[in-house]
Amino acid sequence: MPHREVSTDALRVFDTVRPRLFGIAYRMLGTVQDAEDIVQDTWLRWQHTDRSAVRDATAFLVTATTRLALNAATSARARRESYVGPWLPEPVQTSVDPATRAEQGEALGLAVLLLLQRLTPTERAVYVLREAFDYPFRQIAEVLDITEAYARQLGRRARTHLAEERHTPVAPADHGRLLHAFLAAARSGDLGQLEKLLANDVVSYADGGGMVSAARVPVTGRATVARYLVGLMTKFGRDVSLDVVESNGQEAVLVRRAGSLVALCAIDASSEGIGQVLIILNPAKLARFGQGT
Repeated sequence: MPHREVSTDALRVFDTVRPRLFGIAYRMLGTVQDAEDIVQDTWLRWQHTDRSAVRDATAFLVTATTRLALNAATSARARRESYVGPWLPEPVQTSVDPATRAEQGEALGLAVLLLLQRLTPTERAVYVLREAFDYPFRQIAEVLDITEAYARQLGRRARTHLAEERHTPVAPADHGRLLHAFLAAARSGDLGQLEKLLANDVVSYADGGGMVSAARVPVTGRATVARYLVGLMTKFGRDVSLDVVESNGQEAVLVRRAGSLVALCAIDASSEGIGQVLIILNPAKLARFGQGT
């Protein structure tokens, strides 16, 4: 009986922290399956730990999750080198699971997750813990077993890199307005209106994962991207439904045909206009979204 009580308590403590653990692993790795695997490994580690010797259960679990995610990030990068076409993060339906977005900060949108993959795993960990979960650098240093000064340096480096790669994003209301205008222009095939919404240096990424037809390289430039998007809408055909949904804390467009998910389209926008169009076509990445991750 005592063993059962300890196990119940261990589960209660773990379940309380689970959303944060998933949030850390997902932001670091960019896929739901990888994040869930990390959370499961952390649970196994927690089960086999002498919990009476753990002073701060949350700190222990966050540290274990972050270090496991760091290790996984290295092998994930190697896998993506053989990925067919552009790789995009797997979307999560944050309207279904508010806990996923509860501590999102700036580090949950697909465009930011994509940029995070270009950082070193340790830079990414510092950025996620600091920007998404507001951990002090002293605690981040303890989690990563580095000095506080080095943690601050990595944090500055990560923020600088993201700032160089991305214009300052618009407010959520403006993002939503641009998305709706973008959807209307793409749906009607209005090339001129679509071009007005796009930034000069706009880039469109399409992730088919080699499972469905998709552009194998990023499409760049206002006029080229506008033509590409109108062509894509024509390819989808008239028998598709286009719905605005919440993905990764932002509005996005979900494309369905005969009840099946065909694509998820997200944008990243600044005062310059829409700078990135992220189109996820890989059925494996859409499947969980349809289930309400």
